[in-house]
Amino acid sequence: MKIVTLGEIMLRLTSHGYDRFVQAQTFEANYGGAEANVAATLSVWGEDARFVSKVPAHEIGQAVINTLRSVGVDTRFVLRGGERLGIYFVERGADSRASKVIYDRKNSAFSLSEAKEYDWDAIFAGADWFHVTGITPALGKNAEQLALTACQEAKKRGLTLSFDVNYRSKLWGTEQAKNVSEKLLGYTDVCIVNENQAMELFGISGENAMREFAEKYSLRCVAFTYRRTEDALHNRIWSTLYSEGKSVKSREYRMEMIDRIGGGDAFAAGLVYALGHDFELQRAADFAEAASCLKHSVPGDVCVCSLDEVLSLAEGKTLGRVSR
Repeated sequence: MKIVTLGEIMLRLTSHGYDRFVQAQTFEANYGGAEANVAATLSVWGEDARFVSKVPAHEIGQAVINTLRSVGVDTRFVLRGGERLGIYFVERGADSRASKVIYDRKNSAFSLSEAKEYDWDAIFAGADWFHVTGITPALGKNAEQLALTACQEAKKRGLTLSFDVNYRSKLWGTEQAKNVSEKLLGYTDVCIVNENQAMELFGISGENAMREFAEKYSLRCVAFTYRRTEDALHNRIWSTLYSEGKSVKSREYRMEMIDRIGGGDAFAAGLVYALGHDFELQRAADFAEAASCLKHSVPGDVCVCSLDEVLSLAEGKTLGRVSR
């Protein structure tokens, strides 16, 4: 399966250990972004994953390319140019203190790029699947048009399209997010949304919410994700999938988290992999949720857990013992 994702990849700067931003004197540096994380995870699992974006033509931009290439992502369509790479800062939470993210991404190279800069024929050549999230159109008018154009070009070529709503209140308001998301949903086959976003943006809730959501937007499959926060280090996660009149609930996991960021992207990658390989619905839900669970156990944005590890956890096998 050949998958294309499009979005912004950023420099992530994380304060050491559990230091607060005001205490930090050093930061751990790595790179990540929603769609890049999905491409990287799928590549780790052996899929042909292509990431489309724009980064500055300097050494930091090259470091981004090197990072993606190190896990096998096709970076031929990451454009070079613009003034800066977006940055986000992460402060890890502990006990009753929540984790915190601060964005510094205004006027990034990707957010200012235009749809006409991208060679869509080459980008989608031979591709089967296109994935995008609601973070991309939230970055400004150029990025909004870029996301819309990419969806149009993907559907014109018959690709399956997945859209993770991924609402970020620090980037835009609910009304704008709803309006733009509904435009993208017009091209979408598979949608991922959490229960709060479904209610807050689309006014859909209750026992039949997934069916209502699928019917309203003519979707092949809807995934609702759920998270219950016990404290900053302990969460419970599960998901439900709906397709063609059938709904299923995944396994539920309680986690002591190493890194909260990227869990949703691992779920998205898991769902793309499972549906792309024709897993039946229950197995697809369990596989995607297992991927999300395992991502929380590793630092950084990307789920670097192997395909075998995800399959084993999805099948109910305990991974806590030492593998000898």
